[in-house]
Amino acid sequence: MRDALAAALVSLACLLAPCGALAAWAAFDLADTGRYVSTMAPLSADPDVRDAVADAVGDGVVRELDPGPANSTIGPFVRDAVRSFTRTEAFATAWEAGNRAVHDAILRALRDDAATGRPVTVDLAPVAARVRQRLAADHMPLAERIPVRHTEVAVVPARELPGLRRGYHVLDTAAFWLPLAAVVSAVAGIAVAACRRRALTAAGLGTALGGALLAVAVAAGRRLTLADLPDRIHRPAAGAVYDALTATLRTASWLLCALGLTVALVSWLTARRAHRSAPGPRSASRTAAPAPPPRART
Repeated sequence: MRDALAAALVSLACLLAPCGALAAWAAFDLADTGRYVSTMAPLSADPDVRDAVADAVGDGVVRELDPGPANSTIGPFVRDAVRSFTRTEAFATAWEAGNRAVHDAILRALRDDAATGRPVTVDLAPVAARVRQRLAADHMPLAERIPVRHTEVAVVPARELPGLRRGYHVLDTAAFWLPLAAVVSAVAGIAVAACRRRALTAAGLGTALGGALLAVAVAAGRRLTLADLPDRIHRPAAGAVYDALTATLRTASWLLCALGLTVALVSWLTARRAHRSAPGPRSASRTAAPAPPPRART
């Protein structure tokens, strides 16, 4: 009964460890605006991300133009101008400000249960103000005349907010309780086991297996995410964004593997050393046997 209970508790701990790492990553890494912005900031220098942004913005500007023969002539110049802008410091400023504005808006909507029936919108005025300030600092002509208008852009539809809000609350709660439950289950399983060293070895191997499965899940998630994109041209940019966002999760998975294997190896080595230093049955019987009495002389 003790071994069965210990096996159940250790198995539960090994199952909760990768789930706790996933919940903690979502709650404390993705849900933190500062960390999110610092993670996304280097992507402004990624060529694939720049090309994807230039194509999206250029197509949007061309669609706003009046249809006609001049549209096909101006379109390539507009796209080239946007692509050149993505290679400036002003684009890096706009990229950082835009990511911060979008993340703040989505996070406020997820935490505010009263905000129902309205989509998540982002005001582009702060982004335009940051870009104008950067261009003015670079002594760009007519930079001060760039208009700063309060333009609301919808980023999350209202129908998707209830599901996202429920998922956020579940992850926020699980980020604290799942790691704690994993540690408590592992300690209880090792304490209950008849052979604690063997239970510790099993817990280490199970934790390493959970970390490996988490790494496989991250890789599979990347493949499925890129496969669902309708536009194959922007898949390299989406892959760069996915890799940047899941870098901490991949590190956590490899840390679980390393920690589990280290614990299992140390436990196995100490068990072998204890087995070698223990006296054998023959030597124990020899030391325990009393000396024969001396023979009497006749």
